[in-house]
Amino acid sequence: MTNITVRISDELREKMRSLSDINWSEVVRRAIEERVAMEMARMKKNKEAIIEAGQQVDSIFERLRAKYGVVKYDSSKTIRDWRDRRYCATS
Repeated sequence: MTNITVRISDELREKMRSLSDINWSEVVRRAIEERVAMEMARMKKNKEAIIEAGQQVDSIFERLRAKYGVVKYDSSKTIRDWRDRRYCATS
């Protein structure tokens, strides 16, 4: 096992000492384990949402391509123009 250091106030330390029957290491360990599990679940949910959004974009793209065919359009130029207007505007 690895040790970590946690800083707490003197006031909190005194309160913890008054509850000497509690294994504070175990309390902290369980809290960290629960938080890690919660964050891992959140990351998995976000990843699934990103994958789903990508699939929806691909579906829309395929429907538009089926309807209109291949369109020669450089979206990067449009994005650059809008960024220049937003961030480089002097007026």
